[in-house]
Amino acid sequence: MFVESFGITVAAVAQIFILGVSGFLLVKRDFLSEAGLDALSRLTIDVALPLLIFCSLSRGFGFSQYPNWWIFPLISIAITVCGLVIGGLFSGLVQKGPRARQLLSLVAFQNSGYLPLALFAALLPQDKLPQMFIYLFLFLLGFNFLMFSLGVYILTSTKSDKFEFMSLFNPPVLATLVTLLMVFLGLNKFVPDFIFKPLKIIGDCTLPLAMLVVGGNLAQIRLSRVDKKEVLLVILAKLILLPALGLALILKFKMPQLIGLLVLVELAVPPATNLSVIMRHYKKDDLLISQGVFFSHIISLLTIPLFLSLYFMLAVL
Repeated sequence: MFVESFGITVAAVAQIFILGVSGFLLVKRDFLSEAGLDALSRLTIDVALPLLIFCSLSRGFGFSQYPNWWIFPLISIAITVCGLVIGGLFSGLVQKGPRARQLLSLVAFQNSGYLPLALFAALLPQDKLPQMFIYLFLFLLGFNFLMFSLGVYILTSTKSDKFEFMSLFNPPVLATLVTLLMVFLGLNKFVPDFIFKPLKIIGDCTLPLAMLVVGGNLAQIRLSRVDKKEVLLVILAKLILLPALGLALILKFKMPQLIGLLVLVELAVPPATNLSVIMRHYKKDDLLISQGVFFSHIISLLTIPLFLSLYFMLAVL
């Protein structure tokens, strides 16, 4: 049973890996310049992903269908708090200051959107996929607020830095809030098919575009001397301890299977590539972020199938 589950999850992760490698090679071979990658990233975050969120929520979500919708932003907060606690314990093992804060951020903030989207698309049957996407978008509502508030503060906090309040309202968050409001007011029912269908076509491009961006971002990471101890601590905390604790809690509390899968995936995926973007945007010295993001994504090719296989073996969908 474990071998069968492991084979299924390895095949799913391999599909994602191929897309990511494609983006990596496009950048490394100069087919895609830094400006081109930035444009592709903006297209994904500012256009394709918001449209995917709009189309999924406007046609598949209803407050009567999902009376407990508010649980998912709370789950995202709980997962982030858990990451902060574990990351805080592990950051005590390194030099205090920026290095410790960067290790804390790597453990607390995961690649919560792109990789889970691709994993769910590869793992789940088509009849379960729309429901899981709705769960994920509601989850991201809470995560994105934390990522672009608390996450930015942890990485950049000095007396001279000012918090950018508008960074909280990025396009995916706005798309979620606006669509939820439309559903609440019933306005989503008035969007005609001749408008909805082309928007959905663009939204459906999100998954391949996202993985090309992730691969391209990894190709841009500049690795100098690798801090083996710190990178190992990130891998142990983020890719092993957190998903192991999550799996134990999922089984103990007998979570519904799709919710349990969402929780496990969010705990098992590597650190957010956006952490590197934040460091560049605020012109902070990247002591550990790039190394942690790069090597965690490589090691996660083994750890994600391992934990997903255990989940499918113990709680078969």
